[in-house]
Amino acid sequence: MKRYLLLLPLLFALAACGRTPAGTSTPRPLRKINLPMGYIPNIQYAPFYVAKEHGYYEQAGFDVSFDYSFETDGVALVGANKRAFAIVSGEQVLMAREQGVPVVYVMAWWQKFPIVVIADKKLGLKSPADLKGQRIGLPGLFGANYIGLIALLHEFHLQESDVTLDAIGFNQVEAFTSGKEPIVVGYVTNEPIQLRNQGYQITTFPVADYVTLASNGLITNETLIREDPEMVHRFVRATLRGLSDTITYPHEAYEISKKYVEGLADEDPKVQMEILRTAIEYWRGDPNPLGYTKPAAWQKTQEVLQSMGLLHGAQDLNAAYTNDFIKP
Repeated sequence: MKRYLLLLPLLFALAACGRTPAGTSTPRPLRKINLPMGYIPNIQYAPFYVAKEHGYYEQAGFDVSFDYSFETDGVALVGANKRAFAIVSGEQVLMAREQGVPVVYVMAWWQKFPIVVIADKKLGLKSPADLKGQRIGLPGLFGANYIGLIALLHEFHLQESDVTLDAIGFNQVEAFTSGKEPIVVGYVTNEPIQLRNQGYQITTFPVADYVTLASNGLITNETLIREDPEMVHRFVRATLRGLSDTITYPHEAYEISKKYVEGLADEDPKVQMEILRTAIEYWRGDPNPLGYTKPAAWQKTQEVLQSMGLLHGAQDLNAAYTNDFIKP
């Protein structure tokens, strides 16, 4: 792969001379970016690790470090202009903006919403409509798991009252394997892969197969877009280069991720590659370009949040997201 700028030989020569020749400017210092990730270090963050390791962020003028704090913390920090960017799910953007937090979604990382309902195959469920009357375990009545489930139920004309929801924390695999919860909600890149590799026969209903919602992506704030749109563009484009490389060269991305994810080298490589390949299928932008966010997904997300009482009015969705920064 050709990842190095043609100017690199010249830069190395200048460094060896120890001075900058007349007529050139001293390179500007890199801007430090502490990027809230919203989750623990994981192979699924490979595009960001690749962008850093291949020097794409540095070439764009950034020194990037990764902050694995809660998603809501990232929203608050970016909204207050104390962080330039964060990785956030679409529904968080709309709920924050209703509270006056001026965040803006500028790049779709996941093209498809990654939540899935997982049922013991012995239950014989044929479609999400069969969830009526069932008990379902999920981390709690918050976040992407909850919103994805309710959106799926609504697509089949079911209400939350038509099912029994159990808040079980982030213990879906344990709850399922113990027999306590024969139906759980999780991420397509996590619980179904773990359960199948443990030999369990399961039926899955991926939310994205039935409804289009705004998923995880990159946010910034209105102030930065107004005052330094060129910076936003550089960061988005560098991230998209990492995403493209990861999709094209997943094995290399996996090896790079070992440097950033403690213990990854000790995990089963077949399982980890299955996680990465599954994620890649949810990242692909076809037929839209990588990073593109669909207007229909935002409209549907707003409708679902309103039906759940998490939004109390219609927003100007064009102010909540933009595709302007994914352009070359």
